[in-house]
Amino acid sequence: MALKKSDLYSSLWSSADELRGSMDASQYKDYVLTLLFVKYVSDKAKADPYALIEVPEDGSFDYLITLKGKSDIGEKVNVAIRKLAEANDLQGVINNADFDDPTKLGSGKDLQDKVSNLIGIFQDMDFTGSKAEGDDLLGDAYEYLMRHFATQSGKSKGQFYTPAEVSRVMAQLLQIPANTPKSTTVYDPTCGSGSLLIKVADAAPNGLTIYGQENDNATWALARMNMILHGNETHEIAQGNTLSAPKFRHGDRLETFDYLVANPPFSVKTWKNGFEEDYGRFDGYAWPPDKNGDYAFLLHMVKSLKSTGKAVVVLPHGVLFRGHAEATIRTELIKRGVIKAVIGLPANLFYGTGIPACLIVLDKKDAQSRTGIFMIDASKGFKKDGPKNRLRPRDMHKIVDAFVNQKEIDRYSRMVPLSEIRDPKNGYNLNIPRYVDNSEPEDIQDLHAHLQGGIPNGDLDALQPYWDAFPGLRAELFKPLRDGYSELTVDKADIQAKVTESAEYQAFAQDTAETVASWWTEKRKVLTEITSASRPNDLINDVSEALLDIFRSRPLIDEYGVYEQLMSYWNASMHDDVALVVGEGWRDGVKPRRARTWRDKNNKPKYEDAHLVFGTGAKAARWVMDLLPPAYLIERYFAEERAVLDALAEKKDVASLALSMYIEEHAIEDGLLYDAADDDGKLTSKLATAHLKKLKSVGGDPEEMAALTEVVSLFKAEAAAKAAFKSAATKLDELTLAQYGKLTIDDVQSLVIDDKWGGTIRSRIDGELTALVQALVARLRVLADRYESTVGQLDGEVERLSAKVSAHLIAMGVES
Repeated sequence: MALKKSDLYSSLWSSADELRGSMDASQYKDYVLTLLFVKYVSDKAKADPYALIEVPEDGSFDYLITLKGKSDIGEKVNVAIRKLAEANDLQGVINNADFDDPTKLGSGKDLQDKVSNLIGIFQDMDFTGSKAEGDDLLGDAYEYLMRHFATQSGKSKGQFYTPAEVSRVMAQLLQIPANTPKSTTVYDPTCGSGSLLIKVADAAPNGLTIYGQENDNATWALARMNMILHGNETHEIAQGNTLSAPKFRHGDRLETFDYLVANPPFSVKTWKNGFEEDYGRFDGYAWPPDKNGDYAFLLHMVKSLKSTGKAVVVLPHGVLFRGHAEATIRTELIKRGVIKAVIGLPANLFYGTGIPACLIVLDKKDAQSRTGIFMIDASKGFKKDGPKNRLRPRDMHKIVDAFVNQKEIDRYSRMVPLSEIRDPKNGYNLNIPRYVDNSEPEDIQDLHAHLQGGIPNGDLDALQPYWDAFPGLRAELFKPLRDGYSELTVDKADIQAKVTESAEYQAFAQDTAETVASWWTEKRKVLTEITSASRPNDLINDVSEALLDIFRSRPLIDEYGVYEQLMSYWNASMHDDVALVVGEGWRDGVKPRRARTWRDKNNKPKYEDAHLVFGTGAKAARWVMDLLPPAYLIERYFAEERAVLDALAEKKDVASLALSMYIEEHAIEDGLLYDAADDDGKLTSKLATAHLKKLKSVGGDPEEMAALTEVVSLFKAEAAAKAAFKSAATKLDELTLAQYGKLTIDDVQSLVIDDKWGGTIRSRIDGELTALVQALVARLRVLADRYESTVGQLDGEVERLSAKVSAHLIAMGVES
């Protein structure tokens, strides 16, 4: 059975848990990623006799499994991984982790168990079907681990990972044509773990020829492994300092590339260490400041681009406005037309720093004819994710859309003419707020409205998108009061009902639902035709772009909000479903499977969460339905049985409530049931029955026996209700499990595509419209509250209440 992404993630992270506490996250990543690598290449070699990675028999993961539990496991794992490295010229890349290190893994039995457990976690994974096509599970899992390692490592050790969302945006900003040949080059001079390079190569349908350089030796090794794990076995990643010792050059001339991406370390103060030759990087520019390397990296990248080359670079915001030598360099870059766009990103996106960063898009093609720089302020588009911020799918798509289409969006993006940038008041300063004002309009209090009443028409005009969507609604809610002011015609408590019950809203909601249904019907064929050759990322791109297109022309509903609803569901669940169908097909993908079992560190059995469970304990039959949970079958095939079960559940709850209330009333101290309860005040059927029998034998108090008789009867009624419910639930579960075997492919596709995927997406998009209406209602209520009473009315109320207080004081004999 194919692994779900979420299952793979949890398994991989549990391997890190084995090591947590014994070493820093920056160290235990080496162990986890090494075993991930060995398992992956071993499975691929078994599945593909022509795999580029050679796996010796005594260097395979299967061989590692034979070492579990042996006293010398650490030493032998090291030897096996070294043999795999030697067979593929990967010495110093995959054999950096020491599996026999007592300072990190413990000694004796502790080390033996820890390494055996690590191997066991990977043992049940199967990567033979993993694809090197940009959307494979393994690549996603690798990114998941890298992100968590970066988070765990802290600021000083998190620089080897660029968030995947930022990487994907950068790759799309390059606008690589679909017919680009694989021989086209892409270069990252500070490549870290290689994620940026991989994202760019994935964005090109034919792939690209990859070059990179990384200074840190351990991170360089990660990049090499990352390339192989993502199917980029042919690559050239060099190790060394890019500024002082660039590896890609011809003599004293830097090699140039078609595309370039980079996320260099911010504001390095020691960039000149070991620096001897500038290789023409600073010719025609000023030298960068001795204590700040941002422009040293940027000029290296400019020099490394071909005459038609493009680049996207992450840099701190300071490069946009800092003065002195940096201002001189920035001015020259602008004059040469090299900078095509500047994009401001949210703060706290990157591991290693919390400061805001920007993307600078470089484009040498037709640079001299460039007349402006496109600027985007995307600083407000993100979601919180633990201690960091992350770009949402809607944020990513909006950035790329605005840039690619040079779309000017109020308070978000605009093309800034070079004449404006070089104007003396700006002086070649590229600080984005100078050119794009992203501040929200101030919510101004209207003094005249406070004095004379009424809601300012200006506040209502600001809600124009709603009036465009519902043209008659404003007139239904408001009437003119005087020039420039309106009056609410309904009670403020009735605003929501007035909006949602209006014919225009109902028509709009219906039209939205029909639009979604039409889109889903059109794209259903794409989904029914999923095969083993399908690429999930290509599929969702097709489906999501069509959704964006149909909502772009519609009023009120933000197309990126609808897109976000689809993509958040895709990322959370639907991607796993599609990957399962790609890997196993519709028929096998829907088959129930036995839940996975394992043992924890204390050797106690653990069970995967199951949809259907028959029996209890270790002998229970636990069934998991990855693609199609039972609820969808029950809804379609067993609605009557479900209704019967719901009725029995209600009877069970009623019986339990009657019992608990009776006990609560009579089991108190000196109550009729008090003597039957145990020392903790708990009363069971067994205790009540025994006490009743005892009282009958000795002629006990009639009232006490009557109460015991009643409670025993209630216990029996509850037990019977529970038994009936359990019997019906088991019968329904049995019917449901049997129904899976009767489903045709058409049945499966209808249940999954129409009921599960389509139903969920429709519900999410409905929620988007509901949220918009709630925002309108909330704003109208704010305005209604704000101007409900004039100042004169408030003063009158104060005088009235003051007089009332004075009268009370006089009546009490207190002088006011």
